[in-house]
Amino acid sequence: MHALGRLFLGAFALVFAVPAGFTVLVLALLLDPAAQAWLTGGALAGLDMALSDLSAGLPPEGLALFVVGLAQALFVLLVVPPALIGLCGEVFGRRGLLWYGVGCGALTAALPWLTRGALRSGRDPGLLAAEARLTLILFVVGANAGLVYWLIAGRGAGLTRDDRPAG
Repeated sequence: MHALGRLFLGAFALVFAVPAGFTVLVLALLLDPAAQAWLTGGALAGLDMALSDLSAGLPPEGLALFVVGLAQALFVLLVVPPALIGLCGEVFGRRGLLWYGVGCGALTAALPWLTRGALRSGRDPGLLAAEARLTLILFVVGANAGLVYWLIAGRGAGLTRDDRPAG
């Protein structure tokens, strides 16, 4: 019964952690110049793809694929890290603030690098600086989501009825 209660509390914590991470992501992307350039380029490419399909008399399937891909990327960046860190925290009984904040931030920042593959050498230093800034943004987004999760469910992770402090 305790495990079911912890499962519901973890799901409840995710309901608040994901929007908190999304809010920080939107604010950071709107305030950072490198992210603004990246967003502008992506938006223009998506608009060009949709308009070229429409002008050719085709349904805007490219736009639908873009929206689906964006939703998948947001799910991976905003839901998977706090859920995975929360699950590991419950299994291993981790209750520390650093476990949830730094762990979730590091996992969120590492996901684009892990999905892309190995580091690519011999690239433009300006591009590497922009990637470093976006990695820092993702770390802050993940750390924020992890801390919100910790505030709601992580402080009592792994506790059973017999392990609870008296009082």
